[in-house]
Amino acid sequence: MDRPGTTAGPRSPEPPAAEHPGEAAPRFPATGRRVLVSGASRGLGRALAREFARNGDTVAVHYGTRREEAEETLASLPGTGHALIGADVSDPADAARLVAEAAAALGGIDVLVNNAAVNTPHPPASCGYEEWAEAWQRHTAVNLLGSAYLSHRAAAHMIEQGGGGRIVNIGSRGAFRGEPDHPAYGATKAAVHAMGQSLAVALAPYGIGVASVAPGFFATERVAHRLEGAEGEAIRAQSPYGRVARPEEIADAVLWLASPRAEWSSGTVLDLNGASHLRT
Repeated sequence: MDRPGTTAGPRSPEPPAAEHPGEAAPRFPATGRRVLVSGASRGLGRALAREFARNGDTVAVHYGTRREEAEETLASLPGTGHALIGADVSDPADAARLVAEAAAALGGIDVLVNNAAVNTPHPPASCGYEEWAEAWQRHTAVNLLGSAYLSHRAAAHMIEQGGGGRIVNIGSRGAFRGEPDHPAYGATKAAVHAMGQSLAVALAPYGIGVASVAPGFFATERVAHRLEGAEGEAIRAQSPYGRVARPEEIADAVLWLASPRAEWSSGTVLDLNGASHLRT
């Protein structure tokens, strides 16, 4: 019977039950998982794909437009069975196709890493209104909606498989400290953190853990020019370690959050900023 004041609606699938009463659900594996990494053509996405492959997982390498670089990522992965898939994650149909093709290529999906993102400058005091509006639409479409589309479809596969799963979102330090020249980036990453916490509660009964990481500045080829000269010195000085992160340090944390040992960390937003921004 429905509670007073509620209306009946479609029921969600029941969480997977153990084979016999009193038995624990099947343990989520530590290796041999089927992993989809969005935005894996270079930078952090490439480091993530390599980390999972080194762990003995098979990886679907997603790219938006950088196919040649994505092919380099794929060629660098140890092991076999990996796949390369292009898609526009901001398009709902294309995002659904990406997950379906990844599941078909890998034989299922156990882990999703939402890494695909855009981050272009649009300082409010100097950019025009049309540029401002376009920046907000593009950041929202890719960073937030793309992650939401992929998460829904990947979770559906995980539930159907009945063996649990992991979703890890790549958020940002900027969600907490503000991004004056990239406000849409900071805002959409804050929304990604919130989405992850909602999904953590909703998907826990199915054995699916959801967490986010909030990196500070880390070195990739895309931002290498910013680490030169006075700007580079100022960026490194943000951390008391006097440096920026390596992509592999972020990937290590993501690998742990996708592991069986991290189930009780579901819902967390893990700061990875070298003490450059502290919050309580």
